[in-house]
Amino acid sequence: MNLDRAIFAFAGVMILASLALGHFVSPWWLLLTAFVGLNLLQSAFTGFCPAAKLFAKLGVRSGCAFK
Repeated sequence: MNLDRAIFAFAGVMILASLALGHFVSPWWLLLTAFVGLNLLQSAFTGFCPAAKLFAKLGVRSGCAFK
């Protein structure tokens, strides 16, 4: 798995988890969905993604998700 796919997978898991928590635990968990969405949006324009930095430090190789 490369860095792009790891970011897509992580964002998807975080969104699905926050939706489930928002449904079963508290609607306040939906703020996590908004945070993930805003982070994806800002990283599209700035190129800065904290999760990408973390995954790179964990040894996930960089590369393009689609060829």
